[in-house]
Amino acid sequence: MAVTKERKSLLVTMVMVMVLLFLFNAQLLQVMSCPNDQGNQATNCTDQDRKLLEFPLNLEYLEAEFFLFGALGFGLDTVAPNLTMGGPSPLGAQKANLDPLTRDVVLQFAWQEVGHLRAIKKTVNGFARPQLDLSKKAFAKVMDKAFGVKFVPPFNPYANSYNYLIASYLVPYVGLTGYVGANPKLQCPASRKLVAGLLGVESGQDAVIRTMLYARAAHVVYPYCITVAAFTDKISDLRNKLGKAGVKDEGLVVPKAMGAEGQVVGNVLVGNELSLSYDRTPEEILRIVYGSGNESVPGGFYPKGADGEIARSYLVTTGSTEV
Repeated sequence: MAVTKERKSLLVTMVMVMVLLFLFNAQLLQVMSCPNDQGNQATNCTDQDRKLLEFPLNLEYLEAEFFLFGALGFGLDTVAPNLTMGGPSPLGAQKANLDPLTRDVVLQFAWQEVGHLRAIKKTVNGFARPQLDLSKKAFAKVMDKAFGVKFVPPFNPYANSYNYLIASYLVPYVGLTGYVGANPKLQCPASRKLVAGLLGVESGQDAVIRTMLYARAAHVVYPYCITVAAFTDKISDLRNKLGKAGVKDEGLVVPKAMGAEGQVVGNVLVGNELSLSYDRTPEEILRIVYGSGNESVPGGFYPKGADGEIARSYLVTTGSTEV
């Protein structure tokens, strides 16, 4: 009888230990997997990662809408309305007059961006699509500011393939520098894996756009008598100026000293002195996409400001989301 009780006691103890180990491992796995924040008390890891992962949704929304409209003439409201979470439709977006090859490439980009939105929202709750201004006027303002003159007629990104590719030069590169900047700040392996996957495709898109433009670098864009290469130089200079963090942007043709290993003037891929990608902070990105050089002053492609905790923290400082 004593032996039986001893065995029962041992069995109970073993069961209790197994339950405790199960609960401990379950909690450990929960922390390591960086689950969605549902209002519960998140660890520092998940909270920091959540903020950094939700911020890029601002650019992914912009890219998805610009590429979808450019190729198809309609956007997320038609192809994936659930991803917009009820956010307002973009202003002024329209179908571009593209040659077959450019349209094919842009359409591939468009569906890739839809996938990016899905991937991020599987990891964090995210937010509704912010108000985007993708009108001809918004792009014309960027070009006028880049060249310091008012173009006549105003630059129209939807007019032809050359203009559309030049306008596309504005988009993926800013996003990929943001992913490079975010990666070392992420705590969880799952978060870093997601960003690495996003960065890979965003970098590929930027490389394709730059390659297509590089093949046309000497082409004079009508009616401005300005080459494609000169457009990329001025856009990159503007982004450096707005970002206020030194040179993190370069056009398609650079002085030989700035080329890879100081050996070439061609600059189809952007890199620092070691040919590594540049990084940008959320603050730098906001200064650029707002076109204001100030993360607290909305405008540009985001007339009411970007969304997410990081972007909103700067809008709160001013007490207003509009200029």
